[in-house]
Amino acid sequence: MKQYIAYFRLRFIANLQYRMAAVAGILTQFAFGFIFVMIYVAFYESSNTIAPMTLNQVVTYLWLQQSFYALLFLYYRDGEIISMIKNGNVAYELCRPGNLYFKWYIKILSSKLAGLTLKFSPIILVALFLPKPYRLMLPENSLVFLMFLLSISLSMLLIPAFCTIVHLLSFFLLDERGVYTFVTAFAEIFAGIVIPLPFFPNMLQKIANILPFRYMADLPLRIYSGNIALNDAYFYILIQIIWTIAFVVMGYFLAKKSLQRVVVQGG
Repeated sequence: MKQYIAYFRLRFIANLQYRMAAVAGILTQFAFGFIFVMIYVAFYESSNTIAPMTLNQVVTYLWLQQSFYALLFLYYRDGEIISMIKNGNVAYELCRPGNLYFKWYIKILSSKLAGLTLKFSPIILVALFLPKPYRLMLPENSLVFLMFLLSISLSMLLIPAFCTIVHLLSFFLLDERGVYTFVTAFAEIFAGIVIPLPFFPNMLQKIANILPFRYMADLPLRIYSGNIALNDAYFYILIQIIWTIAFVVMGYFLAKKSLQRVVVQGG
């Protein structure tokens, strides 16, 4: 366990060095945040249709999404891991102590948490002081906030597990880009990153409820915004825990299966 903690600390500190990239990311999230918020504000102000979320809930959802985007975005491609698999340098990783799956899991986790650390605070602070209806609202009460913290913490474990599995698919493909793009795009749609899930047609909402992706992003954001009642949140968080364990176990055994078919040539 000590070696994994040390590896996490090393990777986390290394990723904190990219401050200019973080500044560019913050400006990008602000730009997209304002664009999305203005689109929804215009939609609500110009329509008398009863929406599945209130305007305050949607605006809060969108600002949280941009604040946590470094964690929540699923199209994450670690070039170093992909390169190891394709050029055979994974053999060097196998010579080092520790389990390959957990090292790659920790590598992805540390990268996402470092990006979140650099980008989260400025977006949240600005969004909290914007005028209505563009403002990020505070949670309804402390219990809602605690449930949000629990859910987003589980997302921090679930998302790297998903990303690690997608990277492991490179062992089975000559070119991973097509499958990688399709899988991550599909996951982001049903995670509520493109459009909040309550705005989906009923049939697609039923599909989203079956799939694991809503527990990566949609669930914590809707708990905070108050669109999911606390009584329902307890049940959904239990399912989120189950999916987190399932993805870690699936990734572990997929890595084990992948390494059984690895052939490294050269001398």
